[in-house]
Amino acid sequence: MDFDNAVQYHYEKFPPSKLDFGQIVNPLIKATDALARYDQMLKNMHNSEILLAPLRNQEAVISSRMEGTISTMDEILKFEADSENDTEEAKNVRSEIFETILYQRALINAQKAMNDGYPLSQHLVKTIHQQLLSFGRGAQKSPGQFKIEQNYLADKIKQKVLFVPISPEKLNDGLEKLFEYINNSDDPILIKTALMHLEFEALHPFQDGNGRIGRMLITLLLWSTKTISEPHFYISGYMEENKDEYIDTMRNVSENNDWEKWCVFFLNAVEKQAIRNLEIAENIKNLYEEMKHIFSDTLSSKWSVNALDYIFTNPIFRNNRFTSKSGIPGPTAARFTRMLLEKELIRTLEEASGRRPALYAFEPLLKLVRV
Repeated sequence: MDFDNAVQYHYEKFPPSKLDFGQIVNPLIKATDALARYDQMLKNMHNSEILLAPLRNQEAVISSRMEGTISTMDEILKFEADSENDTEEAKNVRSEIFETILYQRALINAQKAMNDGYPLSQHLVKTIHQQLLSFGRGAQKSPGQFKIEQNYLADKIKQKVLFVPISPEKLNDGLEKLFEYINNSDDPILIKTALMHLEFEALHPFQDGNGRIGRMLITLLLWSTKTISEPHFYISGYMEENKDEYIDTMRNVSENNDWEKWCVFFLNAVEKQAIRNLEIAENIKNLYEEMKHIFSDTLSSKWSVNALDYIFTNPIFRNNRFTSKSGIPGPTAARFTRMLLEKELIRTLEEASGRRPALYAFEPLLKLVRV
């Protein structure tokens, strides 16, 4: 590996002693406004978990893809449809699919822990990491343990080292400074989130999985500070589309002490992603309202909303799971499946075969959230 132009970690420069808010104020206002509009929509949703679970799946796919873990939304949902026994199922799928599933579950579990009163801390971050890397390629990379050897970010094709993070012996001090900043700084929350994300990536505290956890922390910090009312703000779509600028702007902080340029990039990301998330979420909400009437007319049953909620939460599903988990009486659920197929509201992905039940997809929702 060629270290010639590698940028070194910015020792003694975090947090920045002062920021030029003149450069940042306009992007900050725009990002704050876009995020507030997105959050107002979250507050107006009667069940944001049912409606926005697809956004979390989307984030898991994109954030994992940025680290070279390639899977599709359909693969993830098909795995979930079959995941009665994770260990057995995991043996039969590509490891990338299961790694993406672990991202999604680590995020859900972190949210549950914080709901139960656990603070955003080094301990919580290690717990998230342990789950994220519990299976697949990451299982060999010290899950739940901070690094003990120097790591670096490299362009593997050109065999060039781009960035050398903080050294392992200085990592503990760096993490303490980071969490001290998170807990005690009076910076505006979006500036704090920008600097937190950058510093976490620059510390690169783990052997693997730093990018995914660093992006997860954005959602968790915004939610834990009540900047968003539900933990459903995901930013990886913008980061992936602007990946070179994302990496270069972060390196530029360490190289030239240019924190403002990074803040502007991050605030633009929040603004653009909030606008996009709002659009997707409103499309999902509108589809739900439209389908509520269609399911009611088609099924003519007091169970029609149960069917709709199950299918929205599991847009790819096995017939037996729908029958047993939707809360609808078995014979009624079986009749619903036939009626929804006849009306082409769901389509067959796999016919029933032997003891394996049929697999169905709710295409209208999948079209909105595929990436």
